[in-house]
Amino acid sequence: MKDSLETIIKSLVDDLSGVSINEIDGEKSVVFEVKVAESDMGRVIGKEGRIAKAIRTIMKALAAKEGKKVSVEFID
Repeated sequence: MKDSLETIIKSLVDDLSGVSINEIDGEKSVVFEVKVAESDMGRVIGKEGRIAKAIRTIMKALAAKEGKKVSVEFID
């Protein structure tokens, strides 16, 4: 799942070196903390959070296949 998220995020940003994804794994849930360069934060979140919501939806679908719950947090 982390690889899929990383691919999605890297396709949206200009500064690839500024992308950092931290995975916190629990028994039945996974939390991804996504950090990107400050100049790319708007691209990742999108207007009214539409892109961020779409990313979360995709990750929830991937997690459902594995029987887990997922949360994606965007950190400044």
